Amino acid sequence: MLRADDPAFEKFGEIYFSAIYPDVVKGWHLHTTMTLNYVVVTGMIQLVLYDQREKSPTRGTIQEIFMGDQNYVRVTVPPGIVNGFKGIGPSPAIVANCATEPHYPGEIIRIDPHHNDIPFQWRKGQ
Repeated sequence: MLRADDPAFEKFGEIYFSAIYPDVVKGWHLHTTMTLNYVVVTGMIQLVLYDQREKSPTRGTIQEIFMGDQNYVRVTVPPGIVNGFKGIGPSPAIVANCATEPHYPGEIIRIDPHHNDIPFQWRKGQ
């Protein structure tokens, strides 16, 4: 997933695993200081990233990444990028996140998955 000598490696804070069932949305949220490194161990997800950072050249951009058994990749999400994911396919997915900091509640901002200003709509069966 990630080696200490990998160019994407910053530092180790924690690693955790999250199960997500088909058609279930987990999101939206952003981290104010933490960098995330997502890998799907089994199953498939649709990861959606939204850049709302004020001075970013990609401000307003949406990126969708389908990752898991059929597309094994690691996605690094820097602080300030809104992200969420949805389980896709016939079986649950297991997502691993190797984060640069231990989780603490004051560092995460949660956003309602369906009622927000993000220009993306989660669709059923997608």
